[in-house]
Amino acid sequence: MHKTSAWPLALIYMALIVFASLFPFEGWREQGISPLVFLTARVPPPYWTWFDVNINIAGYAPLGFLLALALLRMGWPRSAVPVAVLSGGMLAMLMELLQIYLPRRVPSNMDLLLNTAGTLLGALVAALLERLGAIARWSRFRARWFVPEASGALVLIALWPLSLLFPAAVPFGLGQMWERLEAALADTLADTPFLEWLPLRDTPLEPLLPGAELLAVLLGLLIPCLLGYCVIRPIGRRVVYALGMVVAGVGVTALSAALSYGPAHAWEWLGLPTRAGIGAGLVAALLLVALPRRAAGVLLLLVLVWHLNLLNQAPTSAYFAETLLAWEQGRFIRFYGIGQWLGWLWPYATLVYVVQQVARRPAREAQVLPAS
Repeated sequence: MHKTSAWPLALIYMALIVFASLFPFEGWREQGISPLVFLTARVPPPYWTWFDVNINIAGYAPLGFLLALALLRMGWPRSAVPVAVLSGGMLAMLMELLQIYLPRRVPSNMDLLLNTAGTLLGALVAALLERLGAIARWSRFRARWFVPEASGALVLIALWPLSLLFPAAVPFGLGQMWERLEAALADTLADTPFLEWLPLRDTPLEPLLPGAELLAVLLGLLIPCLLGYCVIRPIGRRVVYALGMVVAGVGVTALSAALSYGPAHAWEWLGLPTRAGIGAGLVAALLLVALPRRAAGVLLLLVLVWHLNLLNQAPTSAYFAETLLAWEQGRFIRFYGIGQWLGWLWPYATLVYVVQQVARRPAREAQVLPAS
């Protein structure tokens, strides 16, 4: 048995599947029909497209991969694929059964079959990689690059690019949710005495000035770099990691823009403050590669709080709200809630993780970090 990040990633991915399958969690009601009626429905449904086929397979393939990988790492080589497929199929069946109570969702036997097929495909890929020795090579790579207790940080690092897929008002500006939270609380507490308990802002929210936007981009890029420094010791590998995270962040943000506005507009978010912020963020990350792990954690804590405070003192623009219609009403409806909540919660989950790490009893570290 080996330490693995596959289990927490699999559990998180299960939660995301539940969110995507039942979103927006409204209008639950008994429709007077059997929950199993979808099993005998027409195959395939008349409204299906190849997009539906591909998305149902692709949506469950990572779950099958992660479950099988976790079981392989636990020392269950023979049962990894069957248990992963059975788990994915049972989850898919449960989601279809629950969708019968949601008027806005349509349960389908094709969904069930393709979700199970996607789980099988992902599990087989994990088994193949194990047979080819790729999993063992990853274990050796992880042992060389990361400290033994790096599982939590690796999960957050893996989720960071995914959290950037949902459009953000400021590039790399994750966690900008206080304005929406205030509005949601006001709507919930309307016509109740508790509405008076809500704190009122002394001043209205002001849009970010170009300098503040540059700073927000800088901090947004520096956060995942410092998170990696918390679990990577050698300076040379920290440099490679920082460069990789900046490239990944820019690439995923461009992909998000392409999905929102079209491929021709994939790079229009790269205004002058953003370009300067990316450059400054990369320079700052490289200047900090020699920080001890604990110091990187403390600095990350300060940067996270600064970044969240900076973003949440500014409103999201009306133009930005209009761009979300492509996600709310188009083909991205299944991922709208997932992506939005992931982008909102990632920095706060990182904040909790860093606080736990910093609060731990400090381990003895070398005064000078190795060069590679």
